[in-house]
Amino acid sequence: MATRFRKTRKFRGSRTHGWGQIGQHRASGHKGGLGQSGMHKHLFSSLLKDDPDHFGHDSTHPPHPIITKKWTSVRDLDDIFAKHGKQEGGKKLLDLASLGYDKLLGGGQTKNAYSVKIERYTESAAEKIKKAGGEVLAVD
Repeated sequence: MATRFRKTRKFRGSRTHGWGQIGQHRASGHKGGLGQSGMHKHLFSSLLKDDPDHFGHDSTHPPHPIITKKWTSVRDLDDIFAKHGKQEGGKKLLDLASLGYDKLLGGGQTKNAYSVKIERYTESAAEKIKKAGGEVLAVD
């Protein structure tokens, strides 16, 4: 924008440029404090609007490593077999280790006999699978 079109040209010689008493619209008083002051008090709504990530931590530097564990229960074996299971020689095979599961828990029941490959499992899970006619194959 050309200087001759700026609003400031109209206010030349007016001393306050439309801001009333001298000292208004000057320094930090008109904006509620210096720097980041008031961000948790009277300027909180503008903080939410202008800088929503002001508080908290950077997600690229977590405070500790995130360890994700993927567990499943005996009750879920039917659903997993429907999506990822294989049938070889009359046996229903479920390779939970290759699907990313770390441990098999003993919650629920199953009526089908599965041959389950898993690295870790509970005693109750192994017992329930054997009771249904299946087996648990430990993967090392």
